[in-house]
Amino acid sequence: MNYLKTLTAAAALGVLPVAAFAQDAAPGFDEIGPYIMTTLLFLVGGFLVFWMAAGFAMLEAGLVRSKNVTMQLTKNIALFSIAAIMYWLVGFNLMYPGDFNGYFAFNFVPTSLEPVGLAAADASLDYASVASDFFFQLMFVAATASIVSGALAERIKLWPFLIFVVVLTGIFYPISGSWQWGGGWLSQLGFSDFAGSTVVHSVGGWAALAGALVLGPRLGKYKDGKVNPMPGSNLALATLGTFILWLGWFGFNGGSQLAAGTVGDITDVGRIFANTNMAAASGAVVALILTQVLYKKPDLTMVLNGALAGLVSITAEPLAPSLFGSLLIGGVGGVIVVLTVPLLDKLKIDDVVGAIPVHLFAGIWGTIAVAFSGSATIGAQITGIIAYGVFTFVASLVLWFILKAVLGIRVSEEAEINGLDTSEMGMEAYPDFSKG
Repeated sequence: MNYLKTLTAAAALGVLPVAAFAQDAAPGFDEIGPYIMTTLLFLVGGFLVFWMAAGFAMLEAGLVRSKNVTMQLTKNIALFSIAAIMYWLVGFNLMYPGDFNGYFAFNFVPTSLEPVGLAAADASLDYASVASDFFFQLMFVAATASIVSGALAERIKLWPFLIFVVVLTGIFYPISGSWQWGGGWLSQLGFSDFAGSTVVHSVGGWAALAGALVLGPRLGKYKDGKVNPMPGSNLALATLGTFILWLGWFGFNGGSQLAAGTVGDITDVGRIFANTNMAAASGAVVALILTQVLYKKPDLTMVLNGALAGLVSITAEPLAPSLFGSLLIGGVGGVIVVLTVPLLDKLKIDDVVGAIPVHLFAGIWGTIAVAFSGSATIGAQITGIIAYGVFTFVASLVLWFILKAVLGIRVSEEAEINGLDTSEMGMEAYPDFSKG
């Protein structure tokens, strides 16, 4: 027994110098910790934002009529997949080109990832892995395309819409995104958009508005000076979709801290979560109360969109405000939705799910509200809003007109009456129920 103890002790003493040498040679956590934690933040945030794709699909499936649900679900899974491919092919390096003129970079190259089994000694440890950054950022472009999908539901052809998604996700969104998040001219001007009230949500809203104007309203929506309601097929699905979006938004805003390597960074992520949640809750409650006052009964669809408008409103600056400030910002978003949904109907702009009030109008408000927190000047914010609006709306309008002239973007009257599920897809989401 004593012999074994002596042998073990000697072996341990012999190993100690080797272990110490290996420990000295390997980078410590102080060196690699920020890289690891920020990479992890991107991955966790990215899969939360990915879950928003399910939220958009469920929300839209619930708010369209039953005869159009399969079409809407197809558009949502297709647009996400197209966005992923286009952002790899050209979008990511177009949006984050490095040194460029601040307006446009001729950087049409696919994204490359780090080699397998990357060693710490070979890595740039000042930020995060390229793979995690790419994964996180591409989720935002997919969300932008989903906004367009809901607004133009129930009367648009599948393939022209998907062609629009190819250009939006591969060209339009990355170019305008580079102005702010790629270090472009708006960033240098002092424009601030923390997680994308304008860069993501208003861009989707402007593209949707252009499409709605070119496409026109659904048959029978506006007739004899009246607005004819067209209730959705499943408010339970729409509510589920809203809660999924609410959950995903924690990744959307929290991951946009873009750092988790210090006590301050990770504490700020927690603050962002709390402010994001408060704004959503406030938007929902304000919409609930306001619809009761205006219409004598609360409107669930308005409450759902009120929550989403609160989320969009806080997205431009979810860190700086207090919880009370977030409550006010989100509450204004709820007011915006309740007032602007009927405004669009008066203008005969048919937005099936309320995407334009939620993402465009509340996005503009949220971007302006950044100035109240002292994070930017009102002049810089207005300049950014106008720049994104003009570029996205005009570019989208031109593309919609081209698609209309070359392919046609609207289904026939017969197809619209029968439903896009049968005319475009050849299958129904609810085959055991009558069309509605």
